[in-house]
Amino acid sequence: MASSSTSEAALDALVARIRACRVCVEAPRGAPLPHAPRPVLQVSATARILVASQAPGTKVHASGRPFTDASGDRLRAWMGVSADAFYDAARIAIAPMGFCFPGQDAKGADLPPRRECVATWHDAVFAALPPFALVLAVGRPAQAYHLRRLGLGHLVGRGLTETVANWRAVRDAGARLPRPTVLYPLPHPSWRNTGWLKRNPFFEEELLPELKADIARLLRLVAGARR
Repeated sequence: MASSSTSEAALDALVARIRACRVCVEAPRGAPLPHAPRPVLQVSATARILVASQAPGTKVHASGRPFTDASGDRLRAWMGVSADAFYDAARIAIAPMGFCFPGQDAKGADLPPRRECVATWHDAVFAALPPFALVLAVGRPAQAYHLRRLGLGHLVGRGLTETVANWRAVRDAGARLPRPTVLYPLPHPSWRNTGWLKRNPFFEEELLPELKADIARLLRLVAGARR
């Protein structure tokens, strides 16, 4: 069995290769990325919580740090965590479905995550990381990928709303896995989704309290293990 130091070195090498990636410019699936790549992710060999998001936006592309924008403020409020806890890579991993900002459409909305990332990197990334106790699957691409990765693909709904509305069944199915992984399907925390939140009050009234409690419980366990 490889030592933890060997595993950490292998993970560091993989992350370095991802940060140097230029596949979406040099061998794109479709139109090339319209700007220089800047892959953004936060992973470690110890994090027990995964934020599986969509792709960086313009501000994150500029900062090189995940969720340094209004969406990040809302996501941290949903999670009930401080910025210090959120950016502690030893506790919380952040791995978007697309590592680079994909550009925008004619209306100024962000394009979907680039397909190259999943095809090139994701299976290797999650094989290199230890199992997560809790996954936040933000947006439909993350929900489809991670539910299928866990063998729960039958719980992917016909659309994002159906999957999120089925959050209890999704969470409970993950908790019953041989290696329990509690998964919460979430909409993107973009302010563009404010209308969705108003139309689906169950999200803030029912799902978020459970999510916050699970995150707080897990962070307490991790803090206790460090002592």
